[in-house]
Amino acid sequence: MKSFSFKNGDTIDAIGLGTWKSDPGEAGKAVKEAIRAGYRHIDCAAIYGNEDDIGRALSRLFEDGEVKREELFITSKLWNSAHKKNDVIPALKKTLDDLKLDYLDLYLMHWPVAFRPGLTGAPKSEKDVLPIEEIPITETWEAMLQAKKQGLIKHAGVSNFSTVKLDELIKASPEAPEMNQVELHPYLQQEKLLKFCKSHDILVTAYSPLGSRDRPDGMKAKEEPSLLENPVINEIADKHGATPAQVLIKWAVQRDTIVIPKSSNPDRIRQNLESAKLQLSEEDMKRIRALDQHFRYLPTNLFRTKSGMYENIFDD
Repeated sequence: MKSFSFKNGDTIDAIGLGTWKSDPGEAGKAVKEAIRAGYRHIDCAAIYGNEDDIGRALSRLFEDGEVKREELFITSKLWNSAHKKNDVIPALKKTLDDLKLDYLDLYLMHWPVAFRPGLTGAPKSEKDVLPIEEIPITETWEAMLQAKKQGLIKHAGVSNFSTVKLDELIKASPEAPEMNQVELHPYLQQEKLLKFCKSHDILVTAYSPLGSRDRPDGMKAKEEPSLLENPVINEIADKHGATPAQVLIKWAVQRDTIVIPKSSNPDRIRQNLESAKLQLSEEDMKRIRALDQHFRYLPTNLFRTKSGMYENIFDD
């Protein structure tokens, strides 16, 4: 399994299990299946609503001696309603309590968007979304670094950050984010962002690498393109005796990005991990490179308000 290194020498496996859209009850089972199949990297988030279920699964695996805590790399994310400086560590401790862990390997600021403190879930009115000037991302980032100093997390990073917002944090803080987790797949290859992150030693994790077909209908566009049904991806898969999903996962890894495909199906969980054995040729990579459409499965105006705030959160 390919891995990537942080500045301090810690490593993270290139392929992890994503848990977005895994329902409570399903998520814990998927984590057990994944760890038994050989995964050592699990990606979580408070807003997914399944961390308690995952925590119970992890506790059972630890108790039964199937895996040790130090063998796993576990990520979680700070939700938008806990961006105030004094709210970050309490939110982190709630995640640790749910996951039944003493520390996280990586903690990410989920979005560069601020919600009303205490809000549970998504905004219900205009007043639930706050101007970024009211709770600057630099304030939240400072608290993230405090969590690292306290030993509650080993690494701190961000998610859904553009080069503009990354640059803002880098210029304002003595410590840059160690990770940026973003939507990344052949239809959205984000070359500019990848080059920026590489130049600043920021690792990149690709989410929705298979097209996230099971995301909520409200996030879907009409007649959106399918990655898994793309003819080029399928031709390459047939050539290698692989699945389209395996090709998409391996493409991400060969671009030196981490990738977190989500599945709760035991067979697909194993198949996704087995993509590590696949080797795409330069011609394969060239053909996939030509598929870029700058198409996002998550809309740019996901948190847009009537006043026009957050019209485009990806402001590159």
